[in-house]
Amino acid sequence: MNGFSGKVAAITGAGSGMGRSLAVELARRGCEVALADVSETGLAGTAAACAQHGVRVSTRRLDVADRDAVFAWADFVRAEHGKVNLIFNNAGVSLAASAETARIADLEWIVGINFWGVVHGTQAFLPHLRASGDGHVVNTSSLFGLVAMPTQSAYNATKFAVRGFTEALRMELELDGAPVSATCVHPGGVATNIVDAGRVDTSIHALTGQDEATHRRQANRLINATTADDAARQILAGVERNARRVLVGADARRLDRIARLLGAGYQWLMLRHVRRARARNLRPKEAPVGERAHAPAARSTTPTKDLA
Repeated sequence: MNGFSGKVAAITGAGSGMGRSLAVELARRGCEVALADVSETGLAGTAAACAQHGVRVSTRRLDVADRDAVFAWADFVRAEHGKVNLIFNNAGVSLAASAETARIADLEWIVGINFWGVVHGTQAFLPHLRASGDGHVVNTSSLFGLVAMPTQSAYNATKFAVRGFTEALRMELELDGAPVSATCVHPGGVATNIVDAGRVDTSIHALTGQDEATHRRQANRLINATTADDAARQILAGVERNARRVLVGADARRLDRIARLLGAGYQWLMLRHVRRARARNLRPKEAPVGERAHAPAARSTTPTKDLA
């Protein structure tokens, strides 16, 4: 795609994080934006930031797991903006749980948003993208759509599914000679609210030594590798060069290379990392220095000889 000026882009998950950054960057480049999110407050903030660049902006509160609602939104965007050139299926959620005991309700929730949301958005917008004569589907997978991680089985499953769906879609569009292409995006750690907004099951403690608060704190440290604004610029650069796959961040590129080099052997590295982290998490916490200084000396249980 040669530039974004004069184009129309629809973006899910636009209320925060990468979705907001994509919307603002596209607006800055002269692209009209149609924004969707479950958070009306988030949508209002993104819309205001985009409007400062003088482009047309529309918003819709939307649950991407609702197929009928997504199709209705696609028709609305076409009517409101006159055309649609890009769909960014970006909305996503996280779930930390063991594969063995994850609750069915949680699994259905994450699959509905992370996978079916992508399918719904793709199928709803494809006719409009074809009609534009210059269309692009941009589906957000993850680094965890390339490698698996303990406690992330559900998230891994949805993101591997997005990768397979998008790569097959790209080839089908090429076979069809359609004026539409597709790109699969694999972000590594990006500073968003996905961890804080996600769900955490207590089953992870046996695997990682983490309680919910520890998991969120440690996961948030890991996802700060790339800013959302920088991620958006990397994604748009990939769309402009019609990349099949966009790896966002040095961590994503590094782990992708390791997985390619080691094959299934990368799992050994993941296990080593988790085992070391679990050992640290389960290690008894020392009292602060001040408290240790005033703590009574431990009484010895070892018999001693009378030295008199």
